[in-house]
Amino acid sequence: MARLLSVNVGMPKDVPWQGRTVRTSVWKHPVTGPRTVRRLNVDGDGQGDLQGHGGEQRAVLVYQIQSYAHWQEHLGRTDFEFGQFGENFTVDGLPDDEVCIGDRYRIGGAEFEVTQPRVTCYRVGLRLGEPELPALLVSHRRPGFYLRVITEGEVRAGDDIVRTRTGPGALSVAEIDALLYLPGRDPDTVRRALAIPALSPGWRQSFLEMAEDQATASAAGEPGWPGFRPVRVTRITEETPSVLSIQLEAEDGGRLPAAEAGQYLTLRVSGAGDPPPVRSYSLSSAPGSPVYRLSVKRDPHGVVSRYLHAGLRTGAVLEAAAPRGDFVLTPGTAPVLLISGGIGVTPVLSMLHRLAAERTRRPVWWIHTTRSRSQHAFADEAHTLLVSLHEAHEHTFYTSPEEKPDPGAGVTCGRPTADSLRDLGVPAEATAYLCGPEGFMSALHDALLDIGLAADHIHSELFGARGAVNPGIADRPRTPPHQPPGQPGTGALVTFARSGLSVRWSPRFRSLLDLADACDVPTRWSCRTGVCHTCTTPIVSGNVDYSPAPLEPPANGEVLVCCSRPATDLVLDL
Repeated sequence: MARLLSVNVGMPKDVPWQGRTVRTSVWKHPVTGPRTVRRLNVDGDGQGDLQGHGGEQRAVLVYQIQSYAHWQEHLGRTDFEFGQFGENFTVDGLPDDEVCIGDRYRIGGAEFEVTQPRVTCYRVGLRLGEPELPALLVSHRRPGFYLRVITEGEVRAGDDIVRTRTGPGALSVAEIDALLYLPGRDPDTVRRALAIPALSPGWRQSFLEMAEDQATASAAGEPGWPGFRPVRVTRITEETPSVLSIQLEAEDGGRLPAAEAGQYLTLRVSGAGDPPPVRSYSLSSAPGSPVYRLSVKRDPHGVVSRYLHAGLRTGAVLEAAAPRGDFVLTPGTAPVLLISGGIGVTPVLSMLHRLAAERTRRPVWWIHTTRSRSQHAFADEAHTLLVSLHEAHEHTFYTSPEEKPDPGAGVTCGRPTADSLRDLGVPAEATAYLCGPEGFMSALHDALLDIGLAADHIHSELFGARGAVNPGIADRPRTPPHQPPGQPGTGALVTFARSGLSVRWSPRFRSLLDLADACDVPTRWSCRTGVCHTCTTPIVSGNVDYSPAPLEPPANGEVLVCCSRPATDLVLDL
């Protein structure tokens, strides 16, 4: 019979790590005597990051003494103690390859249900001083698992563990863990996992997305071309005093691949600096057009935009990567909201072109915010497209106090708010596509939620770097991306395209993620060992080497920055 060997608790504390501060409660220590286990945790225990740990579905973490013995041998260590793997219950028995999701167990006066494997997280590696441990837990099929508390009660070391119910589906913790993190997934097993009622909502959502990916994988398109190719400037048009449109055609005279409505193009602009800076701009042209059109706002502090406005001439040759991006118009029948601020009009204008070309019957709402009439780019073009639609609603907000409202022309002074959107009659069942400056999009996202739109019906595209996902890292002032401190590197040139930064690689960094962190380039990660794929990043050009090798390689055109280094000059969509 399985037995509870130790009850371990720990409260969140701040731990220094790589120049940052991590808030974590992975440091657990055994307690003596009985402890009450409640719906959210064991008395005296806490979680430092409730996004990834804790809560009703992850109230208690279990790890087996047999896995301790395995790691002692594999890592050559003899310094382990109960709680060292961050677990609340150290147990004798209950192996991961036998315990199934949905199994229920009585321990002392409490009853529990198995909900999911351990979350792959860098903090267990931090606790043991073994950075690659999150990947090892998965590859060795020894993750441990979480329990939900069915009946609150007291437990203590020495209690017997009695199984009271077998989970439906007969999928073990190790099988579920491998299904999410390892290659060779079987679609039938994914469907079996989704049929288990006890599976936690987070893992259920991951498997739902996996099932959708499997269903559409055969239709997925490859990038239009690898790396960069030369494109020729065939027309330059002044849209407003501060916005310039640049028409591009293939330099070799061939046809450029069709872009999706809402995608962007990454340019390498040799005339703007040395090394040539890289920038990304949304396409404003009609999808399927034989030429690409980019529309660029002049930034007095922007090296590339200044060059494009002042130095670019018709006939010039630039380098472009293939269109990319997942901020794209998707099929449907619901009303469409195309909402933009300033130069954020470009991707939604491309979407409007698509809707007009399809002669859509969907109601379309066009809501644009800009400073003034003189700064209103594409006003005539958008209006012409809108009047061609079956049902279209057009409204403009001018933020300059010198402008006058014109209700008859659909013009309001000020900025859109939840109240003004209600007054316009914006439908709550709509799907919204939102693009503009960060503050604008944040305010409009909240306003759309306020009027009743579902969160998963609001899609947005942010200029510049995406928001960071750094679990457990204490907040600190945001710093613009910069060269890393210390001696400059002499290796491959690594360009962070969204951040507008190019850096020479230095072997003092363990990975591209470590380099990005040192440069304050916003990044997204969790395990930092090639397991969770949170750090997956589109690679515009170049090649990488992996160390350690990821448990599952990323898709074509993507790289895991947490465990890779540049093998050549590299351009990343970061």
